[in-house]
Amino acid sequence: MSTLDNSQVILRTHGVSKMFGKFRALSNISAAFPRGAITSIIGPNGAGKSTYFNLLSGAFPPSEGKVEFEGRDVTNVAQHEFAHMGIAKSFQITNVFPQLTTRENVRVALQALVSRYDIWRPRARLPGLAEKADALLSQVGLWHCRDRVAKTLAHGEQRALEIGMALASNPRLLLLDEPTAGMSPEETRVMMDLIVKLAKERTVILVEHKMKLVMGISDRVLVLHHGELLADGTPTEVRQDQQVKRVYLGQREH
Repeated sequence: MSTLDNSQVILRTHGVSKMFGKFRALSNISAAFPRGAITSIIGPNGAGKSTYFNLLSGAFPPSEGKVEFEGRDVTNVAQHEFAHMGIAKSFQITNVFPQLTTRENVRVALQALVSRYDIWRPRARLPGLAEKADALLSQVGLWHCRDRVAKTLAHGEQRALEIGMALASNPRLLLLDEPTAGMSPEETRVMMDLIVKLAKERTVILVEHKMKLVMGISDRVLVLHHGELLADGTPTEVRQDQQVKRVYLGQREH
């Protein structure tokens, strides 16, 4: 990754570490994420993937090191400012309004951006939201579900809805934490197709534990192990890495 210059990098971490009390969850991770690419962060359970994701998404600051977005130091920027900078995220646990319809969920996400402190402002005072919501639902393949209550959607559809809500801010960088968690093989294929489609217009960084699956769609792969960066390269380079082979030896790929 050192061959990338700043114009090619959208997000960068410089020697980030994270301590929880005396436990070191991450140790001195430096990585650069190329603009316009799909980068997957993988590793065995307990490798530090979710902790690293939380640092990248601003959920909490690193104990050491710094995070840069488009050359700007965002290490201590408040998390709610990330959407306004062009970063959106979707977490491992689905976060939708279960009693609202699919369309209403996306409209609320759009409305929150237009009116940060009054998301329930009457719709008539915010023209164009319905059209934008419908366009986002079409983008994530949920147009046919637009009038269904969110809690009645299948798990994969709820994850797609959450991504649709994340896209409301028209982000340049989309962060996805285990987007296929708990999905059937068919739902997983649909989600991966959606991620590839979305990546044509923005940079995507995802955390996954399904190593074999992400190898097929990723431009770059970072492998974490015991909180350290074990490998960083193209899927082919990572597959051939002897340390990666040792870590995954005997581990069943999903």
